[in-house]
Amino acid sequence: RRRRRVKTDKIDGEALTRTLLAFKRGEPRVCAMVRAPSHEDEDRRRICRERKVLIAERVRHVNRVKGLLFAQGVSGYQPLRKDRRLRLEELCTGDGRGLPKHLKAQINRELDRLELLLEQIAAVESERNSLLSVHERLASEAPAPAMLLTLKGVGAEFAAVLWTEALCRHFDNRRQIAAYAGLAPTPWMSGTIDHEQGVSKAGNPRLRTTMIQLSWLWLRNQPASALSRWFVDRVQSNGGRLKKAAIVALARKLLIALWKFVTAGVVIEGAVMKTA
Repeated sequence: RRRRRVKTDKIDGEALTRTLLAFKRGEPRVCAMVRAPSHEDEDRRRICRERKVLIAERVRHVNRVKGLLFAQGVSGYQPLRKDRRLRLEELCTGDGRGLPKHLKAQINRELDRLELLLEQIAAVESERNSLLSVHERLASEAPAPAMLLTLKGVGAEFAAVLWTEALCRHFDNRRQIAAYAGLAPTPWMSGTIDHEQGVSKAGNPRLRTTMIQLSWLWLRNQPASALSRWFVDRVQSNGGRLKKAAIVALARKLLIALWKFVTAGVVIEGAVMKTA
């Protein structure tokens, strides 16, 4: 019967019109309106996104070099060290022979590409730092970067991602920003069934990944904060289990706390600021 449902442009247009009228009347949960970012906000995102792509490419080249050498019985070589070329000439295979000529040429070409990537990553990070420094001087216009950088454990990359991906936008309440990051809960309640399915993962994946990483670092750099104490108590009450579920919950709480800190100036309880 589903395939025999009538579908025409007239019916779709009438449904959209009814939805729009209900939204204008103020009815809740009728639809969600997209708030497109400005051209400047969208362009600023490219810096952190490009860096993430370059980092992934760097990992692939490093693993490729290590894999080629491991096939010859060589381990312990670090392609990211500055003396990578000199150490390559000193390497020997597992049976004591020198590296084959064509293999060494292939690794040198991989190192050429790796060095180009390192230069590009440095250029992108320099551009990111200059952007943050400019907005740090103009804190009255964009206070988010400057305020985030005052927290211990929040570096330039985390501050840039949080600012460009989330905190440059307007949110009405904590539920909106949690849903935007994909950290909103998805309950399953039907009859006698009542359990959680985890987070929705329907929001910004870059912001969600960054918040998970920042949550682990927050536990290390801010152990005396109220959020860290809540995480420790929650894990201990479960006998040391369910750390992954608890860290996701901490990421949601931390994102909301950072949003309140940037927008309303509400200081996170127990948080330590960086020394000048």
